[in-house]
Parts: sequence; structure tokens; C-alpha cells
Amino acid sequence: MSTKPVTAGEIFLFIPNLIGYSRVVLALASLAVMSMHPKVCTWLYALSCLLDAFDGMAARKFNQSTRFGAILDMVTDRCTTSCLICFLCSTYPNWAIFYQILVSLDLASHYMHMYATITSGATSHKKVAKDRSSILSLYYTNSTVLFIVCAMNEMFFVGLYLYSFPPKTPPHLGYYKDIPLSYPTIILIFTFPVWLLKQVLNVIQMVAAANILAAADVEDRSKAAALESAKAK
Repeated sequence: MSTKPVTAGEIFLFIPNLIGYSRVVLALASLAVMSMHPKVCTWLYALSCLLDAFDGMAARKFNQSTRFGAILDMVTDRCTTSCLICFLCSTYPNWAIFYQILVSLDLASHYMHMYATITSGATSHKKVAKDRSSILSLYYTNSTVLFIVCAMNEMFFVGLYLYSFPPKTPPHLGYYKDIPLSYPTIILIFTFPVWLLKQVLNVIQMVAAANILAAADVEDRSKAAALESAKAK
């Protein structure tokens, strides 16, 4: 598909970016009802997250991949997840520091990863070479793996959110000791391994980005030292 010149205004109206805006609207709507209507909030939040898969498909189909769209996508993901975790901090105050660490890890790893890819000259944060990290390369280049890991990660936090609302009637699946085997509990059990993997990936991503940035610093300083040495001669 050919690429023709466009204006900045047209970039903002690209189909994947319009999908991105709808994700923001749905996420804001879910926040508005988060403390009052868990079912409505869950459907709005889930729909916002689900559309994350379609903006990338639209970008490829219509040849409308843009830097703005990539940043919009990542910022929406980070902000949406962070807002949900902020709610969990108020719902589970004894676990607040744990959730604060999770938010910090998520934001730090993705910001460092984005900056490192820009520094290394990559055109997208999803283009990760295997020699940099084979697991990150699989995560970002395999759309199925990326979708499953991100979806399970969000579902885990949604499960925690739903678990904070006591059921009006006893759960249909019975009890095991003091833990109600309700649907939120099943979601948490089912998604926990992949959620844990996502946190490990965040750590790996942050370390890999730190190494890239440090290597760039070494290269810059070596060039500066060589330039000073040449001037001295």
C-alpha cells in the first residue's frame, strides 16, 4: 500500500488513533462508576483493553502506523492500569505499598524501554532484537503472546477489583475455608501465573533498557574522549 503525504491534523484522525481515543473515553467512563457499579465498570474497562488489539490491526491494515499512535497506545495502557491499581490501594490499604511498587515498576520499565529504543534508533518500542533479549523479542514481536500476557495481567487486577465487592448472596461454587470460591477468585487463580510473568518481564525490560542506555553513555564518552585527544594533538 502506498504512502502519501499527510498533515498533522490528518494523523490525529487516522483510524487506529480514533480507536485509541475511544479507549480513553471508555476508560474514563469505567473510572466514573468504579466505586459504585462493579459490573458496568468491568465491562467498560474490559472493552477499553480489548480495543488495544484492534488499533494495531487497523494500523497495519490501513498503513497508518504512527509515532503518535504508538505513544497514545502505551500511555493509555499505563494510565488505565495505574488508575485501577490506585483504586486497589484505597480498597486494600494494607497492601498499598505493594501496589505502589507495581505501578512504579510498570511505569519505570516502560518509560526506560521506550527511551532506550529511541536512543538505539529503533522505529518502534515493539521492535526488540533477539540479541538484546530473546524473551522480550518474543513478547513484543509475537502478537498472540503479547495479547495473552497483557489480557491476563489486566484480568488479574480486575479480579482483585471484583473481589473487593462482597457478594450479595453466597457464591454458587461454595467455600474453601475462609476464601470464597466466587468468580473473582477463579479469575485470580487462573490469571496469577501470567500476571507474575508480566512483572518478571517488566524487571527484565527495565534491566535491558538500563544496559542499552549505559552502553550509549559509554559510546558517547568514548567519542568525546577521542575528539578531545584529537584536538590536543
